[in-house]
Formats: sequence, structure tokens, C-alpha cells
Amino acid sequence: MKKINAKAPVKCSRKIIINSGIEKVWSVLTDIDHWPDWQTAVSCSKINGALAAGTSFDWKSGGLKFHSILHTVEPFTSFGWTGKTIGSYAIHNWTLKDMNGKTEVFVQESLEGFLVGLFKKTFYKVLERGMEESLEQLKGGCEKIA
Repeated sequence: MKKINAKAPVKCSRKIIINSGIEKVWSVLTDIDHWPDWQTAVSCSKINGALAAGTSFDWKSGGLKFHSILHTVEPFTSFGWTGKTIGSYAIHNWTLKDMNGKTEVFVQESLEGFLVGLFKKTFYKVLERGMEESLEQLKGGCEKIA
């Protein structure tokens, strides 16, 4: 797993317990083409090949277009990517842990770049809110179809 940048101007992490098995959580989380089905902030997403490290995907969130590259795909354990948009670069990681039929999901991200440095507080607030919303929506999506 590629580590987030500990020296980046914006970093955030959160975790949640989902009342679904790890296989279901992994399936929903890694089905990039269907992210808009459970993430309200994502308007479209398309993986450009197989679910594997090195594969790119393109997506839109909050009106911005992102081009990301998977750096980690370890089934039922970890999933991560790097991504770029205007003025910023992100490293984003998800870690899953089986909790006797439930799943602990830990997410972390670092953001850096010219715009991030200028508007640190704003980027942090947006990242924190987005992270909390996506965890809640992942939980809802997994538990609904559990």
C-alpha cells in the first residue's frame, strides 16, 4: 500500500463499522463503474481496464473531473489510488478488517498541490465532510443489499 504523504498540507482519516461481511463491502467499494449508485457526490465513474494496480479510472465529483490510478488492489484487505485534478494531487487508501461478520473500514487521504497549500482549511473541511459522507453512504449501500 502506498502511504499517504505525511508532509502534505491536508490529511484526513476516518473509520466506520459496517454491518455486512467483508466480501460485500469489498464488492461495493471496488465496483468503480457503479460508485454513483451509492455515492451521491460521484456523478460518473469509469474504470479503464481490469481491477488491478496500475489501472486508471476517470470520475467526476463535486463538478470536478479526476484521473486516478489504482496503486493497491489487495482483495478484502486494501484498495487505494492516486489522483489529480487542477491544482491538487491526492493519495487515497481504504483498509478493510473483518470483525466477526461485520467490517471495519478505515479511509485516509493526503492532498497536496498549489491550490491545496493556498486554501488548506477549505480543502480540509471539504475532504473531511466528503470522507464522512462516503463512509456513511458505503455503510448504507452495503447494509441495504446485505
